Amino acid sequence: MIETIHKKKEFTYRGKTLEELKQLNMREFAKCLTSKERRYVLRNFQDIERFVNLVKEKLKKNKKIKTHKRNLVIVPELVGINIQVHNGKEFVPVEITGEMLGHKLGEFSLTRSKVVHAKAGIGATKGSKLKKK
Repeated sequence: MIETIHKKKEFTYRGKTLEELKQLNMREFAKCLTSKERRYVLRNFQDIERFVNLVKEKLKKNKKIKTHKRNLVIVPELVGINIQVHNGKEFVPVEITGEMLGHKLGEFSLTRSKVVHAKAGIGATKGSKLKKK
């Protein structure tokens, strides 16, 4: 009998580990992204850095992190943090993982819920009109 050893696969993003990605600055990380996200990061890297610094300050004070910034691209500094993202009605808690890198926060806070229909009311169908008496 041959025993197989199952190793937990280490997370990589475009061939780089999470530790390597955290050491990169914002412009170097942008080179790993797809074109749309790369353009957003390069044009708004000051806003992203400001948000990351705000998150770090709130974590030191043990405060909840709430945001309306649904178009913010997830960068390596945010991995492992719980952020509440507004979906238009309420704040939805999102735990950021490595697989979310390069995506936007709004993709994980859905704005539309599944429609649950109730039963038809009186007069809504032909059969229910007859049962009115």
